[in-house]
Amino acid sequence: MSTPDKELLAKASVLVVGDVMLDRYWYGAVERISPEAPVPVVRVTREEERMGAAANVAFNVACLGAQASLLTVVGNDDASHKLEALVAQTGIRPHFGRDASLQTTVKLRVIGRQQQLLRLDFENTPKTEVLASQSATFQDLLAQHQAVLFSDYGKGGLAHITGMINAARAAGKSVLIDPKGSDYARYAHASVITPNRAELQHVIGTWHNEADLQAKATQLRVQLHLDALLLTRSEEGMTLFDEQGRLHVDAQAREVFDVTGAGDTVIATLATLTAAGFSLRDALPWANRAGGIVVGKFGTASVSFDELFA
Repeated sequence: MSTPDKELLAKASVLVVGDVMLDRYWYGAVERISPEAPVPVVRVTREEERMGAAANVAFNVACLGAQASLLTVVGNDDASHKLEALVAQTGIRPHFGRDASLQTTVKLRVIGRQQQLLRLDFENTPKTEVLASQSATFQDLLAQHQAVLFSDYGKGGLAHITGMINAARAAGKSVLIDPKGSDYARYAHASVITPNRAELQHVIGTWHNEADLQAKATQLRVQLHLDALLLTRSEEGMTLFDEQGRLHVDAQAREVFDVTGAGDTVIATLATLTAAGFSLRDALPWANRAGGIVVGKFGTASVSFDELFA
């Protein structure tokens, strides 16, 4: 497989659109059980904040040396300002629409004894008029990027995705989507969607063998007018279904530490390479390798150019 060079990727530009969140980690020591209830008492010793969801996807694009822009809707709260500052530090160009009634999504994970003990989610849904204004910004940004990546976390930020996909395809851009939910009709005409096993089963039902999977995946691809469908399969690797048929790559064997954000890394790598002119089939082994590297890291993580292409 041909290796991209840094200059080629530096010219590649990806527009990431979708739901963002602030990932908070509270690390602590667990030395006793609470006298109030049978739960561990965590004495918090360290706090950390990272970019999550679509912001992590954009960060993965930037880590590979490409240019990334991030279009999203957030609240006008402390979490949104911290998130925007984190995004700006990484060189990603932020385009944050603000909705005063929106609570920026925060996922708080409490970590003790090297494992996640609890996760708390804070969130609500953005108003439609803010999302409509984002569609106009999207049109302005489209011309500056070769690929558009929609990162759908089901938080309501992609209510106008159908019109955005059509505009991007009409402009000749690659459109990659990390899907959510069971209504895949809203992703029609995309270049590729990248569901995992559970997500795809939710839409096409279970499959009995590889032939059955190929028939069902192909039927969905044709029905939605997609160029390709990429099924990510954890320890089984990943399988691409396109007009040429089926292309499978095995998982890169390594110790799995944490699968959080692995899908973000896979689709970010695919988007970066397609923006640089690679076909999906040529980009696939690199995306698979990137996913294999990131599961060896803890929490929301990314892969650098040197790690991936060394």
